[in-house]
Amino acid sequence: MPELPEVETARAIIDKYALDRRIAGVDDTDAYVCRPHAPGDIRAALLGRTLTGAYRRGKSMWCETSGSGPLLGIHLGMSGKIVFSDSDGVEHDGGDYWDRGRKPGDHRFTRFALQFDDGTFMLLVDPRRLGRVRLDPPVEKLGPDAREITRAEFRRALDRSTVAVKARLLDQEAMAGIGNLLADQALWLAKINPAKPVDELSRPAIDRLYQAVHESVEAAIAGGGVHTLSVIPARRNDGRCPRCNTLMRRATVGGRTTYWCPKDQK
Repeated sequence: MPELPEVETARAIIDKYALDRRIAGVDDTDAYVCRPHAPGDIRAALLGRTLTGAYRRGKSMWCETSGSGPLLGIHLGMSGKIVFSDSDGVEHDGGDYWDRGRKPGDHRFTRFALQFDDGTFMLLVDPRRLGRVRLDPPVEKLGPDAREITRAEFRRALDRSTVAVKARLLDQEAMAGIGNLLADQALWLAKINPAKPVDELSRPAIDRLYQAVHESVEAAIAGGGVHTLSVIPARRNDGRCPRCNTLMRRATVGGRTTYWCPKDQK
């Protein structure tokens, strides 16, 4: 599933290629992806405008539009990516890292599209059809972005909670952007058991986790996605800790399948 790093690569594609181009066409006919809007609603709101800025908080992304237009919210879901197509058909994409044999010009999985008046396109390509496009998304409900969060904000996000620390990391209203794989990586780096209640964490442990979250996010962005993180290959039944070679354990924590090292993460 796309997490903060994948969404950041998608945002960067929009920022680099799609801004300040006049919108000449909108395909918003997929009523499921564009809910609650009826087909044609997003088109009517965007035609003739330009995208003036691309922003992200956690796993949520949105674009500002010209002329005091609405925000265009884009959520990648579990398999989405943003594809920008030049007028000569050359494509640039960011988001989830699947391939599925897709070639430039293959629109089987396109769920939403903007056509610009210079012959270029911006597409939401999503095989599993779990992405979402909507106007004026409620981004104000999200917590601080996990890439930008300060140490003080991080401490407050973990303050006075009795839930498992992994569940707290996954709470998008407490801290936006951490998904299942990022959480496992950060907790492994910080040597913290994912099921440990937040109120049992010492201040040094919280500070280690803060540093581990930042290291994990930056490593995933630099590497091209969360699938490149060091603990990910060990997330299997016979997986072994990359640090000490102990057999990894598996359980459900915070509603998600979780792996951790029983020797290092106590």
